[in-house]
Amino acid sequence: MFLTIEYLKSGTTKQRDAYEAIIDLAIMEDLSSYTPILCGTIPIDIGLSHSDLDIIMEVHDFKSYEKQIRTLYESMKGFRLKQCMIRDNKVIKTNFSYRSFEFELFGQEIPVIQQNAYLHMIIEHELLQRFPHLREEVIQLKLEGDKTEPAFCKLLGLKGDPYMALLEYGRSLNIID
Repeated sequence: MFLTIEYLKSGTTKQRDAYEAIIDLAIMEDLSSYTPILCGTIPIDIGLSHSDLDIIMEVHDFKSYEKQIRTLYESMKGFRLKQCMIRDNKVIKTNFSYRSFEFELFGQEIPVIQQNAYLHMIIEHELLQRFPHLREEVIQLKLEGDKTEPAFCKLLGLKGDPYMALLEYGRSLNIID
């Protein structure tokens, strides 16, 4: 369901606005060789007014990718690009603003459907389908300052690192492999 952004066209106002911004930027086409997928809270409708658009990608040639990103988006408001290590994986992150959205482009050498952001979204989506009452409770915790994964873990009684705990929980329910 989340492999394209077509579902956003018939979603909430925020989802439709996100669709228009992404289409207007042509980001999915321009970066198609990196298999971009929109992840995060907006696709599963638990975003807040300031939620960003997280687009994950599979990147192997960081130098070429950085050059392309700079060519396409360096003129955007708030443009920032950095490389770092996250959980022993090399990552390149780009942030900028366009229309009313903050964008975060996230590239690493892992296929997108194996990246944690995608897996978390799949798990959270399934949990919201199974337990619809969680939606408002997660949103309330987010309004109080919690990040998404910690909010889910708090409501589900999961302990430890919330990002890893949510993955384990998803595996235990056979939501992900």
